[in-house]
Amino acid sequence: MSKGHANNGDVVLELKGIQQSFAQAEGRLEVIRRADLTLHRGEMVALIGPSGSGKSTLLHITGMLEKAVAGEIAIAGKTMTALGDDAKTAARRQTMGFVYQHHHLLPEFSALENVIIPQMIAGKSRKEATPRAVDLLTRVGLGKRLDHRPGKLSGGEQQRVAIARALANDPKILLADEPTGNLDHHTSEEVFGMLRHLVHDFGVAALIATHNLEIAQRMDRIVTLRDGELVAA
Repeated sequence: MSKGHANNGDVVLELKGIQQSFAQAEGRLEVIRRADLTLHRGEMVALIGPSGSGKSTLLHITGMLEKAVAGEIAIAGKTMTALGDDAKTAARRQTMGFVYQHHHLLPEFSALENVIIPQMIAGKSRKEATPRAVDLLTRVGLGKRLDHRPGKLSGGEQQRVAIARALANDPKILLADEPTGNLDHHTSEEVFGMLRHLVHDFGVAALIATHNLEIAQRMDRIVTLRDGELVAA
């Protein structure tokens, strides 16, 4: 399902030889034996595999939230692997957005504030951050619900806010772990359609773990994590 890319100038993310294992009483458990992946600007890639195959682990490694046993991560041609924790945190904040199955919104803040806050953490003033937040929430269909707190929003609306929040700092890379997993079929279709539109509009490189094969087949490419190996579907 790849749409193809003209040149490597569009390469945003590269994973090379990623391996991950964990110590157990009977020895080491190999979760990822080898993962190689290149993501391009504006490309939406589905990451599929059986439950427990290591999809979330690979996303955490890609997002520099977990350290791999071996392998390299490069963002826009710059190797991240040897960076210290502070530098990795800064790189993550500047280049990545995250969406999870559970929205993790701040319940005491409005939808608008939930999208403003990440921008303020990144150094913008509230005044500077507000127009971007309003624009993103309008794009996800919540322009009339800016002042609603998460408790007053439906599950689908909360996930729309989470997507807007993930895009607040104009990331190069979007990592999503089962972003429609908690939604009914109709809402799932709506939220995914909106997410796909935004990814292509903003030129974000998106890696999305999903168990929903219908949704996976609507992405630009599918990769499968099987027996610790990442392979093209």
